This record gives sequence, structure tokens and C-alpha cells, in this order.
Amino acid sequence: MSRSAAINDDDLAAHPVTIKASPQRILLTGAAGFVGFHVTEALLVQGVQVLGIDNLTPYYDPALKQARLDRLAPRNGFSFEQLDIADYDALQGAFARFRPDAVIHLAAQAGVRYSLENPRAYASANLDGFLSVLEACRHHPVQHLIYASSSSVYGANAKVPFSEHDGADHPVSLYAATKRANELMAHSYAHLYSIPVTGLRFFTVYGPWGRPDMAYFSFTKAILEGQPIDVYAESEMSRDFTYVDDVSEAIVRLVGEPPAPSPNFNVASPDPATSAAPYRVYNIGNHTPVRLDRFIAVIEAACGKEAIKRHLPVQPGDVPATYADVSALAARVGFSPSTTIEDGIQRFVDWYRAFYG
Repeated sequence: MSRSAAINDDDLAAHPVTIKASPQRILLTGAAGFVGFHVTEALLVQGVQVLGIDNLTPYYDPALKQARLDRLAPRNGFSFEQLDIADYDALQGAFARFRPDAVIHLAAQAGVRYSLENPRAYASANLDGFLSVLEACRHHPVQHLIYASSSSVYGANAKVPFSEHDGADHPVSLYAATKRANELMAHSYAHLYSIPVTGLRFFTVYGPWGRPDMAYFSFTKAILEGQPIDVYAESEMSRDFTYVDDVSEAIVRLVGEPPAPSPNFNVASPDPATSAAPYRVYNIGNHTPVRLDRFIAVIEAACGKEAIKRHLPVQPGDVPATYADVSALAARVGFSPSTTIEDGIQRFVDWYRAFYG
């Protein structure tokens, strides 16, 4: 099977999501990335015009990013510009030409462990790049800016499930710190310039066309090839794995729901989940944490082979568990992720076998 034909477009068309408001021209950064690719496909099914932006950084296999773009390129309504969002003049030019109604900002330097090796990459992409997006939205006003944050912002928090009403001021990795900084930067622009802004705290997104640096991807590759996998603190770690189609549906529902200032915001006792500005953050997780040992067992079952394990201690920057409270998301758009880990991993392994032959 060819790479471009590995997944059928009917899978998306069978479960369309209707945008409630009217942004019909959406600029999406990180379009060649994992989540950006899936969100773009979901928007195109709706007939929305999408300008995809990506710099095609070689952080992981550029051929996989190109394969995603090759799948998007022939679709009606899709156009693409290769540029670095940290290049403000280039990004502003794209805004001026396309004149978007809304922006979905998913471009970022990802990865907790890589931030230990190359911290400056995070300052450029996640701080300078996000400032460029905010400034472009300031000078080319949009109905709504949605941007990707991360469950990593909860850092050292021990209270679970993680709630948007809890503080998030103790990050344990530079990646998490840049994502928390994004939330604060976004709030300041919402307050100063009345830009409606929504931040999304993703919880371990997985699925077809995923990132090779993620554990489920590298585990699948190693198991199928009979190679050992590195397992960090297997009995201590759990993650709220969230299937990528659920993430896409939540984003498509939210893009037509720009936030308004909260009429009940109390400046004397501020709630981190609300604001006097048009600003909100939402968790997007499966609200069902899975222990690492069970997660590996599900991959083994989908692959039909047992893993060869190398047991290692917890790595710097890792947190023992993530667990999302998604009640705010459900209340806002009437939806919360629900794909089981068994169904999601089976779909990923099926895609992996098809894509890599």
C-alpha cells in the first residue's frame, strides 16, 4: 500500500463535526506536524479554507512530514507556505495575504527530554515564534486564536485529576516552562488587545501519522523489529493517552466558540480557569490514565509480539502521572475524548504496518 493511501478519507467524512460560528478562513501553524495534519484534514472536511504554515524542521523524520503534506496538497481549500513562525515579517506577510478569520497555532518545538539537550530551540520556536503569532493577530485582528499548550504545565502538581482551576506554576522541564509562558503571554494579549484566545492543554496525544519520538511509536517499531525497548519506571508511570481524532474534534468544535470575559471573575481571589479578558484554557485528555505496563501490553497485543524490555529509572523532567479533568471542555462544546487505548493503539499499529510496509 502506498504511504498516501494508508488511511481512507471516508474515516473523517463518516463523522463530520460542524463549526457553530463562521470562521471560514483559518491559518494553521504546524500543518505538517502530527496534530496539525489531523486538524487540517478535519477542517477541510467542513469546507473551510486552510492556509498551512510549517518550517519542516528536521527534529524528526522530514519524510513523514512531507508525506502528511502530500496527503493534504490535493485537497480543495488547502494552501501551504513554508516559513519559520519566528520570522515575524514572513509570518505577517502570510497573514496579510490570506486574511484569516481565525488562527490555530500548533507549531512548537516539542519533547520534554530534548529540551535538556537543546534548550535554545525552545526559546526560538515556543517563545519568539508564539510572540510573532500574537503580534500578527494583533495587527490583523481575528475572531479567535487557539493555541497548543500542554499537560506538562501542571509540573509538580500532585492533586489529580489536573484541573484548569488549579495553579500551574511549578514546571519541571524547560518545555513545560515555555508552554506555561505561552499561556501568560496569551492572557496579556487578550487583556491588552481584546484578542479572544483559547489555550489547549494536550494530554499525551497519539494515533496514526504520529511522531516517531513518542513512546508508542518507538515501542511499536522496536517490537515489530524484535529490538529492545527502554522502559522508564514501568510500575510508577501512568499517562492520560488521548487519541488524535478526539483532539481534532475538540479543536474544530472550539474554533467557532471564542471566549468572552467572565462576568464573575473575582480580582480579589482570581480563578486560574477564568479571566476578565476574553481568555480560557481547557484540558484535552481522555480522563482515563493508563499505567505504562498496561500501555505496553496493549501495544504487544496489537503487534502480536512481546516486547524485549530494558528497565531504566525515571528521567529528568518526567512526571509520574497525568490525569485530565475535562469537565470544562465538555460543558463548553458538549464533547470529551473517549477513544479507548485498545482501539486507538490498534488503529495506530494498523497505520504503521501500512505506511512502513
